[in-house]
Amino acid sequence: MTIKLERGTFLEMAAVTAAFLAFSYWALHWGLEGLVHSRKTQTMPDLKGRSISAALDILAPLNLGLRKNGIEFDASVPISSVLRQEPPAGTVVREGKTVRVVVSQGGQTVLAPSLTGLPQRNAEMMLRQSQLVLGEVSEAYSLKAEKGLVLSQDPKAETSVERDAMVNIVVSGGSPPAGVSLMPDFQRKTLEEVQTWAAGAGVKLDVKTDSSSLFPNGTVLTQAPTPDVVLSAGMKVSVSVSGRKGDAPWAAASKTFRYELSQGGSDSQVRIVLVDKYGERELFNGLRKPGSKIEVPVQSAGDARVKIYQNGILVEERDL
Repeated sequence: MTIKLERGTFLEMAAVTAAFLAFSYWALHWGLEGLVHSRKTQTMPDLKGRSISAALDILAPLNLGLRKNGIEFDASVPISSVLRQEPPAGTVVREGKTVRVVVSQGGQTVLAPSLTGLPQRNAEMMLRQSQLVLGEVSEAYSLKAEKGLVLSQDPKAETSVERDAMVNIVVSGGSPPAGVSLMPDFQRKTLEEVQTWAAGAGVKLDVKTDSSSLFPNGTVLTQAPTPDVVLSAGMKVSVSVSGRKGDAPWAAASKTFRYELSQGGSDSQVRIVLVDKYGERELFNGLRKPGSKIEVPVQSAGDARVKIYQNGILVEERDL
C-alpha cells in the first residue's frame, strides 16, 4: 500500500513539473514573441556596390546589423564592396535583423607576361596562356629588332591586370625606308659617338653631366628621345653623361654576366634586362636551346639587378 502511494505521489509531482515547464516555455516564448513583434519594421536598403563602411553607415540608423558571409571575384563590382545581400533590398524586416552579405574581391587578376622580343604569334599564344587577350597591334620601324618582333606592350610586363584584359603591342616593321631617320640606342656608349652621329645627322645636341655617376667619364647614361623614335627636322636630342673625372677603382667597369638554361624541354626565347637607377636596358634577347650558356658584357654602377625572362615569364632576378 505504501509503495502504491509513493508511486502515485511521484506521478503527481512529475505531472506538475511537466505542466510547470510547459507553462514556463509558453510564457518565455510569448514574452519573446511579444518583444520581437513590438519592434519597428524597416525596409531593407539596397547595399550592392556599397563599401562595407558605407553599408554600416546605412544600416546603423535602421537598427540593423551586418555580417560578412563570404567573398567572390566579380569584375563588375569594386573590390571590398557588397556583391549580394540576404534579405534582399525591399524586404520588410524588424529592427535587430542581421543582414548577411557577400563581398566582392573585384576581378580576378593575373600578371602580364613580358612580350618584348617575341614574334607576334608567340606573343599571342603567351597572352592566351596567361588568360589575357591580344588587343591593338601597331607597327613601328626599328634599328635593333627584326620585323615581326614585339617592341613594346601596354600594360607593361609584370603589371597586375584583370583576367581577360586586352594587352596592346607594338611590332617591329624592320629597318626604316630611305628618308626616315630613327634615334639610335646610345646608352652606355661614349659621348664622342653621340657627337659624331649628331654632326652627320644634322641634329642639335644638348648634353648634361651627372657628377655623381660612378660610370667612366663621358659614358651616356640616359637619352631623349628613346631608341627607335622617328626623328623630325629640327628635333633636339638630349643626353645625360657621366661627369666623373678619371677612373677610380670603384668606377663602373665591364663585367660578364653568365646564365645557363636548364637541360630538357624545347627552345626558349631568352631576354636579359639590366635595371638600375637610369632605367631598364636590354642586354640580350634571342632564341636558345636547352642547356645553352649565355654570356653578355655588363656595365653598371651602384645598385643594379638583372632580370631573366624565358618565353615572356620572369624566371630569375639577380643582384649585380
